[in-house]
Amino acid sequence: MEQSPDPRLIAMLAWYRDMGVTDVLTDEPIDWLVRGESVLALPEPPLLEKQAPAYEDSDFGFDLPPARPTFPSGGGTAVSVRNFAPPPTSEAENSARALAEQAQSLEQLRAALQQFDGCALRSTAKNLCFFRGAPKARLMVIGEAPGREEDLEGKPFVGRAGKLLDRMLAAIGLSEEVVHITNIVYWRPPGNRTPTPQEALVCRPFLMRQIELVAPDFLLLLGAAAARQMLGVTDGILRIRGKWYEVEVRGRSISAIPTLHPAYLLRTPAAKKAAWRDLLSLRARLEGSVPSDAPGPASA
Repeated sequence: MEQSPDPRLIAMLAWYRDMGVTDVLTDEPIDWLVRGESVLALPEPPLLEKQAPAYEDSDFGFDLPPARPTFPSGGGTAVSVRNFAPPPTSEAENSARALAEQAQSLEQLRAALQQFDGCALRSTAKNLCFFRGAPKARLMVIGEAPGREEDLEGKPFVGRAGKLLDRMLAAIGLSEEVVHITNIVYWRPPGNRTPTPQEALVCRPFLMRQIELVAPDFLLLLGAAAARQMLGVTDGILRIRGKWYEVEVRGRSISAIPTLHPAYLLRTPAAKKAAWRDLLSLRARLEGSVPSDAPGPASA
């Protein structure tokens, strides 16, 4: 008789997944985020009759931190760990603001993000996910954060949720060629968790500069995290979706509508009806057939 898996083991594996543990490299866990130049000692591998195959970084789905081997007098092999600790939030915000202000184009903004080390998410992500779509667009779509597929490809919304987003936009006559798509943070959070307010805050100067450079007339905000970041609201997404707001970006007013995130719609297909109503409202605004009735400005 087949025995059922121990539920405690299932719960432990689920916890590992949520914490971002996706690959096993050694018998014991190694904290690659140790601050400073401290040294981690790895045991000598056992002698095997058949040599185990060598693996490349890509086999594990992410780049391993660069190691500088040394050879101490004691046993084992020492590995010097790079310092991934970000600066304090206020310092990181100031650095982000200075870098973002200097960018005069999206390419310069991308280069600024690539040199920015003030967001801790960068240390665990494989790629920067800046944007996809048109560099100038009437509609800018802002989501939450990259997922695994996005992290591997280096573009936002390319996984299952991204494919659904493309179908949603196509249903109102839009495509990637005329829409600008991004997120409130530019690197994948471990385990696909929601980005923290601090992580969104240090990325905010880049997002604000990105909005200035794209110069959209409308913002489509996908999910609660994007709505909270852009509108400063505290209500849940089910209460605020479908309502129009005005977002002020450097003295320019941009109409914004929050709606349900495509990932939520994949989990809750019954909610697609509400999202469709939001898209119809957006289409009406894009076609200029509905006057503005936003509840008030939301300074960004």
